[in-house]
Amino acid sequence: MRTFVAGQEAHGDIEFAELALGIDIDLFRGPLEFETDGERAAREDAARDILADLRAEAEAGDEIAGWDALYGDALTRTVPFLRSARGYRSGTGEAA
Repeated sequence: MRTFVAGQEAHGDIEFAELALGIDIDLFRGPLEFETDGERAAREDAARDILADLRAEAEAGDEIAGWDALYGDALTRTVPFLRSARGYRSGTGEAA
């Protein structure tokens, strides 16, 4: 079965959520693969700008923008499993 959101086909759960909510999860959470410090800084700057725009739209009365801002903000506080696992010291049970 195929799933379409706004005329675009979603090829998985994450892509469906991105299309349905209008939020790029990797932009706010960070990619699952390695990114350089420069790439991370650029991504975080873009995410901050988008969150500021969403909050301004929410204050102007756009309820959907408000929910998107809350979701995007929550994503910025998550750590992808692969990135968190890299900081884990094998055999000690502790984070690096």
